[in-house]
Amino acid sequence: MTLTFYSSAATVASSPRVPFHPLASPARRGFVSFRLTAKKLPLRSHGASSLSVRAMSELVQDKESVVAASTSFTESSNTRASELNHSRTFLDARTEEDLISGINKEKEAGRLPPNVASGMEELYWNYKNAVLSSGAPGADKTVISNMSVAFDRMLLGVEDPYTFNPYHKAVREPFDYYQFVHMYISPLIDFKNSYVGNVSIFSELEDKLRQGHNVVLISNHQSEADPAVISLLLEAQCPYIGENIKCVAGDRVITDPLCKPFSMGRNLICVYSKKHMNDDPELVDMKRKANTRSLKEMATLLRSGSQLIWIAPSGGRDRPDPSTGEWFPAPFDASSVDNMRRLVEHSGAPGHIYPMSLLCYDIMPPPPKVEKEIGEKRLVGYHGTGLSIAPEISFSDVTADCSNPNEAKEAYSQALYKSVDEQYKTLNSAINHRRGIEASTSTVSLSQPWN
Repeated sequence: MTLTFYSSAATVASSPRVPFHPLASPARRGFVSFRLTAKKLPLRSHGASSLSVRAMSELVQDKESVVAASTSFTESSNTRASELNHSRTFLDARTEEDLISGINKEKEAGRLPPNVASGMEELYWNYKNAVLSSGAPGADKTVISNMSVAFDRMLLGVEDPYTFNPYHKAVREPFDYYQFVHMYISPLIDFKNSYVGNVSIFSELEDKLRQGHNVVLISNHQSEADPAVISLLLEAQCPYIGENIKCVAGDRVITDPLCKPFSMGRNLICVYSKKHMNDDPELVDMKRKANTRSLKEMATLLRSGSQLIWIAPSGGRDRPDPSTGEWFPAPFDASSVDNMRRLVEHSGAPGHIYPMSLLCYDIMPPPPKVEKEIGEKRLVGYHGTGLSIAPEISFSDVTADCSNPNEAKEAYSQALYKSVDEQYKTLNSAINHRRGIEASTSTVSLSQPWN
């Protein structure tokens, strides 16, 4: 099985939400819980960093309320115990020196493995350089507040490892990982140089979901930040999509200690990537059985209707052309596309498949080559991003003249890929060649919904 979404880093909501501000509830600040306030805040833009400072600073205040807050929860005793017994080294940090010395302190205490500790320190410097390069007011405070919470969640994940089920629902309490990821990724996006293609189709997609239809987004995959980029670029006009999307996710995002906190904030259908299926021959059978369980979970979800599933049938992140350095969508695996199509057709609910394109590799570029070992070097950047969608593509229309099932399977996969590639070229022209809105074409209408 090759259903795979993202290979190394990462919500169900009953109703759409405007872009609320995640704050720690006074009664729950001891548990560092992001909660949603009832007050509408300005949409994210080039001023997002100032919002981040205000929100994240709430998470590292009122340290004395930890024990008192514990009685206000109805969560399981294990969850409460893990939070109460959890080291507060990083939440008590106020400066860069506090964060770096905190890493060393936890490593010396045996709570952080040396490789995880070194990865955290490397991530800190890379994140700091990226956020400061934005030139946003208060960027230095954003770095400290965001990294203190990120390190806290990473440490908790080592102390009390989280286990992902085949179908993982985003963890929204007692700590709201979904909003945490938004606050962490937002300062890395240059919203002035970011664009959405055909936003009206995203609105059309939302309507179909509310009518009980299933929707599948067939897309390329660029970085560990992809899910957050989608949510952030759409939250002004289509927030329902960001909170309801379910990502078909590779096993590396749910095993790497530096990735897990970000993955916990997304809805995931967890699979083992085809690219890593044979890394350890003794685990091949286990991985195949796990993928079968995940496939059954997906089928069950689709039978209930109103499901939004995102899959990158390339089986991993895009890589640049080694000879030119140019980035492009990785080729699709036709079997993955066909498996997804058949699941949708046999669900019993109306289904639609849309080609979607992403450009955001500069935010968190992957290693130049696919790596077997967990714990890749994490580069971080501040850059414009892009997201585009095209009208759904009908299998029957594309394959009407095909003479056999294999030919039809390849033709449909190629039709989807061609659309994704064409949209990518438009986004690339707008962002990397600085043409902006003028890069729009007859098939891709660019806009900035947050303006």
